[in-house]
Amino acid sequence: MTDGDFRAQFVRDPAVLKYYPALVLNADYRPLSYYPLSLWPWQEAIKAAFLDRVQIVAEYNYMVRSQKVEFRVPSVVVLKEFVRPQKRVAFTRFNLFLRDEFCCQYCGFKGDLTFDHVLPRSQGGVTSWENVVAACSPCNLRKGSKTLRQVNMHLRRPPRQPSAEEMQVHGRRFPPNHLHESWMDYLYWDAELDV
Repeated sequence: MTDGDFRAQFVRDPAVLKYYPALVLNADYRPLSYYPLSLWPWQEAIKAAFLDRVQIVAEYNYMVRSQKVEFRVPSVVVLKEFVRPQKRVAFTRFNLFLRDEFCCQYCGFKGDLTFDHVLPRSQGGVTSWENVVAACSPCNLRKGSKTLRQVNMHLRRPPRQPSAEEMQVHGRRFPPNHLHESWMDYLYWDAELDV
């Protein structure tokens, strides 16, 4: 199994991040990503430390053992080489919902969402940042394959391609369900301090 296959396996199986994930910081001590939060399984973090690709800056109170060595499981690791942040935001379902702040763009409902083509595909609409929005099921069914004018519906804001910086800001507002206490100094270190 190659390194790429190893990483892809964890991307496909997020359950492995359930126990002792490591927050991955860039060489500037900022998370590689807030959307989704840059986390590695503990096995990947230990492997990267062993290969001298990262520095461990915080650890869990949990040990793992091999035949000859004992390791404390890393909770925060920093890459030794800076990785240039992505400029382009991938057009994915998660990123679309994050752009729209997990809120129906027709009625404002926050909950179980789907996505809707503003200009229906049956009328020449394309699947793109500029034509797809988050929508709740009732609004999506009401609109169907009609235009907004035909059903007298309005968008809360027009869809557009978000910048990487916007997505970082949105990602900070929607953290994952689990945030380990050792991560807090690194997740919000560049936020303004309360005076």
